[in-house]
Amino acid sequence: MNIYREITPLKEPDVFVVLDSFKNGFDYPVHNHPEFELNLVAGMSGTRIVGDSIERYQDYDLVLLGPYLYHKWDGDQALQDSGQPYRVITIQFGMDLFTGHLFQKERFYKIRKLLQESARGIKFHGKTFEEAMKSMVALTEDKGFASIICFLELLDLLSRSTEATHLVSEGFTPQALKSESSRIQLVYSYILKNFTDQNIKIGDVAALVNMSTSAFSHFFQKYTFKSFTQFLVDVRLGHACKLLLSTDETINQICYRSGFNNVANFNRLFKKYRTCTPVEYRKRHKENTDFDWANQITPWQFLPPKSSDRDVIHPAKYSTRLVHL
Repeated sequence: MNIYREITPLKEPDVFVVLDSFKNGFDYPVHNHPEFELNLVAGMSGTRIVGDSIERYQDYDLVLLGPYLYHKWDGDQALQDSGQPYRVITIQFGMDLFTGHLFQKERFYKIRKLLQESARGIKFHGKTFEEAMKSMVALTEDKGFASIICFLELLDLLSRSTEATHLVSEGFTPQALKSESSRIQLVYSYILKNFTDQNIKIGDVAALVNMSTSAFSHFFQKYTFKSFTQFLVDVRLGHACKLLLSTDETINQICYRSGFNNVANFNRLFKKYRTCTPVEYRKRHKENTDFDWANQITPWQFLPPKSSDRDVIHPAKYSTRLVHL
């Protein structure tokens, strides 16, 4: 599958940018970029692709994306053709925005943690969604420094929310998840480093943190809400999805590279947890992501794979209303 690089409008003086689009369609490819992105879709239903996650969204959607996590929203064509009003508000900001000395203070801990976890894509709902939508609409108007305060309050709201769901499986973004427990961090790191080993056993991981197998099972379930076996399968399937989308390797090759020891079991588990076979998954993604980059609305906003943004002219004009803040 081709993943396109977006040249975002974020410039050096900007704290963040807001793209405010009204009934402007969804004519863009699956893409990524080095900036964080908070994307709100209001008044439309369709399909959302984030990493290895493909889900339907209904009426409204709000997702925070980490750097280089590829994504695409589609809107139902029948709804677009009906003339139904809908709006997409996107906020983009740089990876280095919260690396300064001020933002290393304790008060910014939850925001830093939120941004770390955005590597797996985070969907917000409930009251969090309602409050965040109000803030994002307010941010489409430049109100000077008050807009910066509003932006920080928005991130604070999201960082404190319990109405949030990760979209991307652990294995798709192989990084150790943060936890207050140093032991669980050690366990996560070990699993994500060694999940491709077909011989990895729960006893080996339990010994790593000096626990019996029984005690470790309870400990692991407490922190992950999954059994060790289920977590390992999730990680392996996430990695398999990544290989299916980013390589031309055969199903057999992907099976063994992901840590499964036979193809029949791999196919069975894949269909159980992804509701389709690996072949169908790859085909479905390809059908959903074909894109003629030469005919996009804003020329050169998206770059074909292996292109460099140094080789093209940055777009001087965007098809959405753009606010630099």
